[in-house]
Amino acid sequence: MKLGFSTLALFMKSLEDMEKIAKENNFEMIELLSEGPYAPGYLLENSHLLEPLKNTSLEICIHAPNVDLNVASINRGIKEESKRQLFETIDLAAEISATAITLHPGHIGRIEKRIKDMATEIAIESVGELVDYGKEKNVIVSVENMPNRAKFLGTTPEDIERISEGSGSNITIDTGHANTTEYCSEFFDLKNISYFHLNDNDGIKDQHVSLGEGTLDLELLKKVNKGILELNTFEKVLKSQKVISNI
Repeated sequence: MKLGFSTLALFMKSLEDMEKIAKENNFEMIELLSEGPYAPGYLLENSHLLEPLKNTSLEICIHAPNVDLNVASINRGIKEESKRQLFETIDLAAEISATAITLHPGHIGRIEKRIKDMATEIAIESVGELVDYGKEKNVIVSVENMPNRAKFLGTTPEDIERISEGSGSNITIDTGHANTTEYCSEFFDLKNISYFHLNDNDGIKDQHVSLGEGTLDLELLKKVNKGILELNTFEKVLKSQKVISNI
């Protein structure tokens, strides 16, 4: 497995430190969490900060901003602002030769089937526009499956596949999100998977605990070719790295 980690674990460190730490600990990839001080617009305006990632041998992926954003919003203003920031994320990916960006498919504010169906169609349209732009920039656009909560889109294999096929996007599988559903193993067999987010939980809540500390069937990880450890401390990252080495 080609293995990396999300920079969530090193949040507030410099990109230079992140790149150095990844190499020192024998990782081959990192996924840049583009929130807050790492927002795409800010980094593009301060491009000197990107030099460590432009000149690295690591494979770079980017987790697009999702705080307060929703590409499936039935509110046109929110949808358009969400897309604008995601177009910027693709620009950032092109600037640092990142291979892919991962984004969330969206959510609804009112739990009704007709609203969810409408939002899914909006998501397909929005993501399709991003996929087309990504092709121009040689960047893969990948949509992430979400935890088992009624407000989220893309919580089942069928739902995330519908968005992927309708928009032409790839898929990022979050193992913890999958583990909150009854379809966990089915997610691992979907087509057009870019890479996996690796984390664990109790099968109910999206806890992002270290691998082996929850109920995820670790045997499923044998199907993973490329994975990002998505955990909130680097101690958890290293612990999970060791777990993977023993599978």
